[in-house]
Amino acid sequence: MAVTTQLRVAERVSHPCQPPQGYNLFITPRMQAGSMRLLLVEDEPNIARPVLRALEAQGHQVRHAPDLETARSLLAEAEPDLMLLDVRLPESEDGGFILAREARSAGYKGPILFMTARDALADRVMGLDEGGDDYVVKPFDLPELLARVRALLRRVSEVKQSRVQYGPLELDLANRSVRWEGRVVELSAREYALLERLALFPQRVYSPEELLDLIWGEEASDTGVVKVCVHHLRSKLDSRVVRTVPGGYKLGLVP
Repeated sequence: MAVTTQLRVAERVSHPCQPPQGYNLFITPRMQAGSMRLLLVEDEPNIARPVLRALEAQGHQVRHAPDLETARSLLAEAEPDLMLLDVRLPESEDGGFILAREARSAGYKGPILFMTARDALADRVMGLDEGGDDYVVKPFDLPELLARVRALLRRVSEVKQSRVQYGPLELDLANRSVRWEGRVVELSAREYALLERLALFPQRVYSPEELLDLIWGEEASDTGVVKVCVHHLRSKLDSRVVRTVPGGYKLGLVP
């Protein structure tokens, strides 16, 4: 039986992301798009707290940054599946736009949702031009925000259900299988996870520390396991499949 969390509101209060009066919101962990890694960048605690709780109740892993500097550090540690960005941050009136621009320039392909009180048409256009996929104006209702998040995450899930091919390398992301020159190649779970990460973001360079966090989590603390995993991939597939570059590793095949 699925465990549900009920958010019940007896009366409407002055809150920028409060469910409406009498609204019963049932949140089932891992519903819809499943468990994803999210980055929430919001400096107002009265907004960040309920949004964080609601997203975690849906089964997502959510990291919170109250400012631009912390957000940059978290992005350097691990790439999220989706980012929710406040525009006005302590460092800059356009902090969220700046972070989105930097992330896109670095090769980030995931969806970005802006949350801001700036409702002018010029601001909405700027948000989309800076790499945003959606734009929510404060004050907003929490159910609407969650629905927008689910819609964006469905796109991420659809990508993960498709096939990816680069020359002789083919990944079936739904079945987690790999072929090289048409031949099925058996990989361990960690080998496949590392290869999938590189294949989904072929232009990005991943440091050994970032891959350790993404693939092994808390189960390993020595980046030597990343080097061993890369060696196994090259042995089982081809020496070209993973390329060593300044700063770490990237897919060695041309997209």
